[in-house]
Amino acid sequence: MRTRVIGLMSGTSYDAVDAAAADLELRAEDGTLHLEPLGMVSEPYPADVREALADALPPAATTLAEVCRLDTLIGQAFAAVAARADRELCSGRAELVASHGQTVYHWAEDGRVRGTLQLGEPAWIAELSGCPVVSGFRPRDVAAGGQGAPLVSLIDLMLLRGRPGVPAALNIGGIANVTVLPAGGDPVAFDTGPGNALIDAAVRELSAGRLAYDADGALAAAGRVHEGLLERLLSGEPYYRLPPPRTTGKELFHAGYLRARLAGFGDIRPQDLVATLTRLTARTVADALRPLGTTEVFVSGGGVRNPVLMAMLRDELVNGAVGAAGTAVRGSQELGLPAEAKEAYAFAVLGYLTLHGLPGNDPGCTGAAGPRVLGSLTPGSRPLRLPARPGRPPHALTVRGPAPARAGG
Repeated sequence: MRTRVIGLMSGTSYDAVDAAAADLELRAEDGTLHLEPLGMVSEPYPADVREALADALPPAATTLAEVCRLDTLIGQAFAAVAARADRELCSGRAELVASHGQTVYHWAEDGRVRGTLQLGEPAWIAELSGCPVVSGFRPRDVAAGGQGAPLVSLIDLMLLRGRPGVPAALNIGGIANVTVLPAGGDPVAFDTGPGNALIDAAVRELSAGRLAYDADGALAAAGRVHEGLLERLLSGEPYYRLPPPRTTGKELFHAGYLRARLAGFGDIRPQDLVATLTRLTARTVADALRPLGTTEVFVSGGGVRNPVLMAMLRDELVNGAVGAAGTAVRGSQELGLPAEAKEAYAFAVLGYLTLHGLPGNDPGCTGAAGPRVLGSLTPGSRPLRLPARPGRPPHALTVRGPAPARAGG
């Protein structure tokens, strides 16, 4: 049975809310989930909400009153984007909304995740859209002993199965994460470290808040990598040496972290600092992938808009390979999902699985004790009728035709 689903996503860069709509249908005869993309819309957070969110995130202190306020404001922002997506992409016929919410804290301690918090009250989405809403995907995996991330690894695996060699999927948001499917081996997924997080933090500080990110990699392109600082950043961070599965966030990689590691280096040109942090992201991704023998990597997320970062990543994975041909770097659109919409589509799939009583995690990737149905369901304006549970979960994901172009705010 076909279900029209809207997936909502705002990542660790917390710059906008993305909504991707899709028609999804599980074919019982071959265990394949078919996805027909209907397009994507995106809306920046209102300036006051983004500022309040930035002020409340770790390592800053906050109050329960501010957490409550943000939970409502973020929920309302998600609701507005969901309503727009239903109107513009679904002809008002959306049947389900899947909301990732906004991660504000991922409690990792002693190599394990003990809790996770995403804000964006789903009742606001259900009230405005009229659709049932699946939300709170990560906590169930955490409760089962998992890292709660990267949840998109399940969708990555369904897209990568059947490809030759050792394929991988890489998403570069505020944090970078990978999913790797070794030939004949168990899948692996984990956060490699900072994606755009430290680059963005540096640009904000250097511009006194006027700039939020390095647009088109212009600052990095004008700079040179400071090898001494790069070595300090690489050798001084224990996270890079933790075994997978592992997960991290802006609780670790933030402006204060960067200031502490710059101590003693004197004056570094702004362009050189941004170039060094851009190389750090490329190097830590490559260092994570190279030992796994990856032969191709499909990249998604906001990082693909930074041509300097992508060039450095290709340099590390293709030219920097030792004793191997290197890893081909491709865009996720070659798998059918646009780079900037992939995670929103992934949560649409996870919402579909939850609605049908199917697990949304891969225990080998997250470290959970077993497969779990993820999330909580908030009813919409119509009586809630759950579909019959299929006999088995999907093994593969097929995307039908090219996704429509992104619509901006």
